[in-house]
Amino acid sequence: MVVAGGGTGKSGPGNGAATALRLAEEGARVVVGDLDATAAETTASMIADGGGTAEALAFDIAEEQSVHELVELAVSTYGGVDGLHVSAADMSRETLGRDSETDAVTIPLDVWQRTLDVNLTGFLLCVKATVPRLLERGGGAIVNTISDAAFVGEPIRVGYATTKAALTAVTRHVASAWGTEGIRCNSIAPGLIARDDAMEPTLADRYGPMPRSRRFGRPADIAAAAAFLLSDDGEWVNGQVWSVNGGHVLR
Repeated sequence: MVVAGGGTGKSGPGNGAATALRLAEEGARVVVGDLDATAAETTASMIADGGGTAEALAFDIAEEQSVHELVELAVSTYGGVDGLHVSAADMSRETLGRDSETDAVTIPLDVWQRTLDVNLTGFLLCVKATVPRLLERGGGAIVNTISDAAFVGEPIRVGYATTKAALTAVTRHVASAWGTEGIRCNSIAPGLIARDDAMEPTLADRYGPMPRSRRFGRPADIAAAAAFLLSDDGEWVNGQVWSVNGGHVLR
């Protein structure tokens, strides 16, 4: 399994890292890629400490050769690729931060382009590198991480929301193009995620209480959904977008 965007930072495992850990717990051998080499190595070390098998690699999802090297590491180390989970985005102050302060009229074009390069083209690069390898194995699964921002119609974050909405089309395209050859492609749209209990009061102050759940989401919630979709148990799910959000957005 390849997890693109699976590093663990100072605030602990996020959605990608939690998924890598869950996949390893389920017996998968994992390649963890992240822009931050130390973050990728931290996740791989956590997997090894738990008795699992993992390799780490620094990679840039916006660079085709870098994505190719990530996927090929799984091939050279484990003999092939059976699944891919993509959970990468540019969450920096320079990109998402400025996107969150602007609208379609005021967004700087460099922010728009950077968001497209990472959040959309990067996912396409992952597909281009992985699908041929999945076909060699007789099929496999891809799970993309998008966001509820694709559906809610926010007055800000036009770049972020646009890329997440566009990924639903990429997901359905892959399912339609290669589904009969054994490839499944689905997306998970997380809601508000708190990496630890200390984050919940901050989220509650900013967004108010969850209307249909007693708590905010946790990375483990996303990992559980991704692990199912990547497993044989998820074989009859293809081309779908799952909202994993505690009922925050209904669709």
